[in-house]
Amino acid sequence: MAFDAFLADRIRQQLKEKRIFFDELSMMGGLCFKVDNKMLCGIHFDKKFGDNLLMARVGKTVYEAELEKPNCLPMDFTGRPMRGYIFVTPEGFDADEDLSYWLDLCLAFNPLAKASKPKKKAK
Repeated sequence: MAFDAFLADRIRQQLKEKRIFFDELSMMGGLCFKVDNKMLCGIHFDKKFGDNLLMARVGKTVYEAELEKPNCLPMDFTGRPMRGYIFVTPEGFDADEDLSYWLDLCLAFNPLAKASKPKKKAK
């Protein structure tokens, strides 16, 4: 199943309202939003959960505290959670204020995040 296009539009709109320049990247059936060539957040359809989840890159400093909130799950693709990244269930970003909270948290961490190394192109 593809990612939630309505959620993608909501994220785009809020980033534009915040005057944030961003890029988008389709990844494994989901969508990733990048700021300064670093992952900010994304949308992932989770088959186990059965719905679209917001991927939030919040950093290791606030990771534990945010995971204690309702509607937050560890981001786990491989059976091992990725510290600094969380999934937020739809109830956690349904209201525009809630989505804005998560985007602001991601934007606060973004300047501290490391960009992934560019992949070398095959010859």
